[in-house]
Amino acid sequence: MKKQDTDITVVHLMRHGEVHNPDGVLYGRAPGYHLSELGRRMADRVADHLEGRDISYVVSSPLERAQETAAPVAKSHGLDIATDERLIEAGNVFEGKTFGVGDGALRKPGNWRYFTNPFRPSWGEPYVEIVVRMMAALDAARDAARGHEALCVSHQLPIWTVRSFAEKRRLWHDPRSRECTLASLTSFTYEGDRIVSVSYSEPARDLVPAHLLAGAQRRLGRGAVRGAASNAQPPHA
Repeated sequence: MKKQDTDITVVHLMRHGEVHNPDGVLYGRAPGYHLSELGRRMADRVADHLEGRDISYVVSSPLERAQETAAPVAKSHGLDIATDERLIEAGNVFEGKTFGVGDGALRKPGNWRYFTNPFRPSWGEPYVEIVVRMMAALDAARDAARGHEALCVSHQLPIWTVRSFAEKRRLWHDPRSRECTLASLTSFTYEGDRIVSVSYSEPARDLVPAHLLAGAQRRLGRGAVRGAASNAQPPHA
């Protein structure tokens, strides 16, 4: 058996921390959105959690909130932060706008054309395209950290989409069901080049507001969705 076939590599896919977003807009790929003070505490908490791990490579989406989230882990391991455009947030036609249940967006005729196909989805970057770029980014991180561990910082929808693919679930979904809380870790274990397991953890769970915890929007109902405007996505996004 070749050595490559027996190598164990772990790639941690981390969602960024809380963002300063007082206007509650769907910021998407827009520049200029930074971590809040709470978001920086979340990033520090994850760095503490990973301090004893064999992290040999740190890479991030180019967006500021992701770079800032990656910084404490990179610093604690004496590493530079690489940037991979493939880890960027999903494209969305509602970028820069408020969009949440109860705000009337679904009743505006001008928006109806964007809701014709929730399976693709018609309001943003196709799920299949997200999977292709995210798998390529994960594989690149695996190669850079082969035999060790890597940290990739990305965004909720891309993380959930590639996890769904790896776990052989359908890609279209209700966004309220995503298990991808702020500053969470979705960890892919590779044996050689093959993913053999996926695990999920929330090292900063106690810092995350209750209505933003994984699954909380579904449990708490419509009011919670509106209160989480910074994380809102069109239905099934």
